[in-house]
Amino acid sequence: MFATFLIGLREGLEAALVVGILTAYLARVGRRDVLPRLWAGVFGAIVLALGIGAIMTFGAYTLTFEAQELIGGLLSLLAVAMVTWMVFWMQRTSRGMKRSLEGELDRTLHQGRLWGIVVIGFVSVAREGIETTLLLWSMVRSFGDAPLALGGALLGLAAAVLLGWLISRGMVRLNLSTFFTWTGGFLVVVAAGVLAYSIHDLQEAGALPGPFGALAPIDAAGVVATGWAGFPFGWAFDVSAVIVPGGPLHALLQATIGLMPQMTWLQVVAWAVYLAVVGGLYFRGVRRQRAAASTPPSSHESAQPATGPTPQGAL
Repeated sequence: MFATFLIGLREGLEAALVVGILTAYLARVGRRDVLPRLWAGVFGAIVLALGIGAIMTFGAYTLTFEAQELIGGLLSLLAVAMVTWMVFWMQRTSRGMKRSLEGELDRTLHQGRLWGIVVIGFVSVAREGIETTLLLWSMVRSFGDAPLALGGALLGLAAAVLLGWLISRGMVRLNLSTFFTWTGGFLVVVAAGVLAYSIHDLQEAGALPGPFGALAPIDAAGVVATGWAGFPFGWAFDVSAVIVPGGPLHALLQATIGLMPQMTWLQVVAWAVYLAVVGGLYFRGVRRQRAAASTPPSSHESAQPATGPTPQGAL
C-alpha cells in the first residue's frame, strides 16, 4: 500500500502541477472561456487511463495461463520502459516545463485552434495516466493483494490532487526539486522490481528459459537446482523459510526493493543490471544538476540585470 501510495502521489502530483500551470496561465491571460476545453482533454485522458486498466484487468480472464503470463510480462516491460523514460525526461525538462507549456498555449490561442486546447490538456495528463496505469497494474499482479494496492494508489492520487491545489493557491510551499529527486530514485528501484517480476512472468509463459522449462538444471534430489548449481536457468536463492511468501515482510521487501523469497537467476541479473545502469545514470544526473545549481554565475552573467529569482525545482 505504501509503494502504490507513493507512485500515485508522485504521478498524480506531476499531472496536477501541469494542469495547475495551464489553468493559471489561461486565467492570467483572460481566456477562462477555453477552460472547459482544457478540462475536457484532462477528463478524456483520465477515461483513457481507466479504460486501459479495465481492459488489461478483465480482458485477461478469457486467456490461458501462459497467455496471461506472456501479456503480463510484456506489459510490465512496457511499464518499466515508460517509467525509465519519464524519470529521465522529468529530470531533464522540469526546470523549463512551465515556460514550454505556456508557450504551447500561446501558439494555440494565437492561431485560433481552440480545439488544440483539448489536445494539450489530453496529452499533458495522458502521459502520466498511462504510465501510472501500467505500473500499478504490474505491481498489483506481483503483490497479489489488489484491494490494498489499489487503495494505496487512490489515496496517493487524492493526496496529489489536494497538494497540487494547495500549491497553486500558495497555501503550501514544496521544494519540488527535492521531492521529484527522491521519488524519482524510488521509482527506479520500483521499476527494477517490476522488471524482475516481468522476467518471472515470461519464464512461466515459456518465452524465456527458466526453472519452469526444459532447460532448468536438476539437482540430485530431482528438483530444480538452487544457488550456483542452478545458474543460469535455475533458482538463484530460496529464502521462503525465512521470508514467508505473502507475509508482511515479503510485501514490504517486494514493494520497496523488488525482493521476492524465491527468485531465478535471470530475475536477479536483470534486477542488478537495471539498478546499476539506470540508477547510476540517474544519480549522476542528480549530482550534475546540483553542481550546476551551486556554481556561481560568471562575471558577465552577474553584470546582467536581474529578472527575478527562479525557485529551486520550479516547473
